[in-house]
Amino acid sequence: MSAGLGAHLDPAESGDTIDPATPRWLQPLARALQLVNRAVTGLGMVALLAASVVLTYSVVSRYFLKASTDWQDEAAVFCLVGATFMCGAFVQSLRGHIGIEAVASLLSPGVNRVRMCLVDIMSFAFCSFFAWKSWTLLHEAWVDGQTTSSSWAPPLWIPYGLMATGMSLLSLQLLVQSIATVNRLRAGAS
Repeated sequence: MSAGLGAHLDPAESGDTIDPATPRWLQPLARALQLVNRAVTGLGMVALLAASVVLTYSVVSRYFLKASTDWQDEAAVFCLVGATFMCGAFVQSLRGHIGIEAVASLLSPGVNRVRMCLVDIMSFAFCSFFAWKSWTLLHEAWVDGQTTSSSWAPPLWIPYGLMATGMSLLSLQLLVQSIATVNRLRAGAS
């Protein structure tokens, strides 16, 4: 397994440029996703830093001050959920998700392009379904006023909202990449 940070892709797919195979009509969305991904990644870094500070405070206050920490774990989890889901589209823009390269090395370049196209389309379908289910969870949590079971009891719409938004961004990123991959495949076939 390898991180696959663009090792099998064109240099144009580094995340800072738009894939040349992206249709002209889709390029404004691709540019908007780049801007959103950069902003969200900055917020994700802040969320990870906040989670580490909160957890460090939790350990220190429990050990030295013998204080109860009923909010720290959930606050850290909310920060981690937000960072994880919201930054997924940025990682996908770099093709940085973990992939198994053993199959790719056995295939011819043409068959490998077809494999990548199918993987992009299946990933888009899965993530779109996940995003839709996340939006239904968000709606239920909002309408029903659901909270966590702790004494702090923060509303569950917060993590569900982060999850739904992040999966929607990831689905859009996969849609743009899938269309570009199909275009590249069609151009190579003609």
